[in-house]
Amino acid sequence: MSDRQFNLSCPIPLQRYPQILMAHGGGGKLMQQLIQLFLTAFGTADTIQHDAVTLQLAGNQIAFTTDSYVVKPLFFPGGDIGSLAVNGTVNDLAMAGARPLYLSASFILEEGLSIATLWQVVQSMQQAAVQAGVQIVTGDTKVVDRGKGDGIFINTTGVGIIEHQQKIAPQSVQPGDLILLNGDLARHGMAIMAVREGLEFETTIESDSAPLADLVLELIAAEIKIHCLRDLTRGGLASVLNEIAVAARVGIEIDESLMPIREDVRGACEILGFDPLYVANEGRLVAFIPQQDRDRALKIMRSHFPYNAAIIGQVVEDRNFLVTLKSQIGSKRIVDLLSGEQLPRIC
Repeated sequence: MSDRQFNLSCPIPLQRYPQILMAHGGGGKLMQQLIQLFLTAFGTADTIQHDAVTLQLAGNQIAFTTDSYVVKPLFFPGGDIGSLAVNGTVNDLAMAGARPLYLSASFILEEGLSIATLWQVVQSMQQAAVQAGVQIVTGDTKVVDRGKGDGIFINTTGVGIIEHQQKIAPQSVQPGDLILLNGDLARHGMAIMAVREGLEFETTIESDSAPLADLVLELIAAEIKIHCLRDLTRGGLASVLNEIAVAARVGIEIDESLMPIREDVRGACEILGFDPLYVANEGRLVAFIPQQDRDRALKIMRSHFPYNAAIIGQVVEDRNFLVTLKSQIGSKRIVDLLSGEQLPRIC
């Protein structure tokens, strides 16, 4: 019998959140409580909260991750649920510094879904897999009653190989590190919401959904010292920075004037009452690197994302593990986790 000590008292007051699993999609304080629930049941003393877990297998170091996609609508400017599922899982492997290799794909299909729609999604997944350099090698299909599935839900699991000795994880972040962002913020979330709300702009807002493994592997090949990587999905930039600050036990300072946000995206956020710092992205990452690698890293990042890659802040010592934002007028405010979910059903 294992000598591991279990403490299975639920970390969430259940009487306070009786419908938590029906209402919540991720990204805020409540999601952190949900994560703690699963860690209480399944975690170990050395569990690291990261986009992918690293494991030793037959003498090789691999990365392993899983995710589910429930986006509505299924098709949106710049992508669909199929390409999103592939890119999202590939990116989670890349955030561990892995070369993505293989994916599984499981489908929960709603009764009445047209074969034409399913074929379009499957074709999109295959095209995204080819672009990302991975193979979809196994999967499963289940059908649920009409009205119970929103068309299609997709679960993907990914495996990749780690070919370097760097320890890319939140615990590697140090005071003095710079924070690099590879592109403009909030486009994926606003692409989804613009379609839902029927908003029309002079230009169509397209999702930023894209695979990021090539960028990460090029940074590693250039021997850039990468302390941490994280893609900015549910909860956006603000949530990711808060998670890393707590995990690394540091403070983080970012500068609003350095944030690349398209004007149409900013306008959509204002119309709908969203803060772009909390809006989901599907092709954006932050990299925490030491000062001496800034120029080389930024040059590589801009070779993949020419117009919007930028240094947006730095890591500082702070016993309170706060994320603070310097506004364009010079004032400072704390950027906290949201108390609830801002944008459900967008990834």
